[in-house]
Amino acid sequence: MTPETFSLPSGAWELPDELELLRETVAQFMRNEVRPIEDRQPHDCFELPEADLAGLQAKARDLGLWCLSSPVAHGGGGLGLLAQVLVAEEAAKCRMGAYVPACGAFGIDPPSVIWLGNDDQIKRYGVAGIQKGKKSFVAISEADGGADPARSIKTRAERVGDHYVINGTKMWITAADKADWGLVFARTGDAGDRGGISCFIVDRHMPGISVREIPVIRSYSPFEVHFENVRVPAENRLGAEGEGFAVCQKWLVHARVPYAAAVIGIAQEALGMATAWARQRKSFKSALADKQAIQWMIADSEMELRASRLLTYQAAWRADLGHDIKIEASIAKVMATEAAGRVIDRCVQIFGALGVARELPIERWYRELRIKRIGEGPSEVQRMVVARHLINEGR
Repeated sequence: MTPETFSLPSGAWELPDELELLRETVAQFMRNEVRPIEDRQPHDCFELPEADLAGLQAKARDLGLWCLSSPVAHGGGGLGLLAQVLVAEEAAKCRMGAYVPACGAFGIDPPSVIWLGNDDQIKRYGVAGIQKGKKSFVAISEADGGADPARSIKTRAERVGDHYVINGTKMWITAADKADWGLVFARTGDAGDRGGISCFIVDRHMPGISVREIPVIRSYSPFEVHFENVRVPAENRLGAEGEGFAVCQKWLVHARVPYAAAVIGIAQEALGMATAWARQRKSFKSALADKQAIQWMIADSEMELRASRLLTYQAAWRADLGHDIKIEASIAKVMATEAAGRVIDRCVQIFGALGVARELPIERWYRELRIKRIGEGPSEVQRMVVARHLINEGR
């Protein structure tokens, strides 16, 4: 599918029938296929048994739900950003959905910037990721700063003949332990120069690469990745030297929109569970749902989620129409992640002690959604982006 497949609305917020069908298809798949298998797994699991995952992925492929943001020409779903948002919202509605949507049933898209590479890079890494399930990681952040990585990156790549030699350490890198390859952003220019960063495709098992798990509050730990004299062929550079951030800037911005949609999906699922609990739970001779305090928690949560959803859909819709969505993506990311955090907190309160028990996914979501206000650029940086745009616009 391509963005042009769908006739986007020009006025009122009403999704086309094709997108409503896509949403319902994913929702049914989650209810009928994914959750029954996930329910049999340990509370904090982040991957399914190999046989179960293979069965789910085969069914997803039959439905056309495979690597949905990757180009159709290379075996992906080719969905536009609004369609990706709808899928992200529904695919997150499972226990491990915050970081492993649909429990991995829909495959893992290669980083979209790989499609900006040359034919050989696309075939060896992008297409292999879709067809053979090869996993990847993206290594940007470092210990000295993740909010402004272009200026804080200290990992260096020195050109030596027909290779680059990489030295340095990356932090908070998801999937680095099981990935087959990764994109590494390293400095080839002067310190502090945003234009001095280059992007390299690095095979995970090249000599000199080591990884160390960093335990955090979520069940799915990130990793520290250390590079010691790692020799990377010059043909593995993605894009021109010094243009590392230029080749992925659009990707970084667009990624914030499905990211926002996923937390909305989780929070909406939690709110539905809390509302159902409030109807049946008796306290002081009446249902929790009859208490004004509980009613206001439910009402505030629904209003915040609806507002966040509209902002997220609008950002995606404008992207599909070809607009620059840097500001819209920042707004959607902040509004969705902060609203979702408040909603989950209220849900814990409504459930009481049960809200922090491992009988329910609520406590896991509570832990994992806290990270979402930091990942993909913290709230403070997104606010800075919006403020600078408004201030500079008037000058």
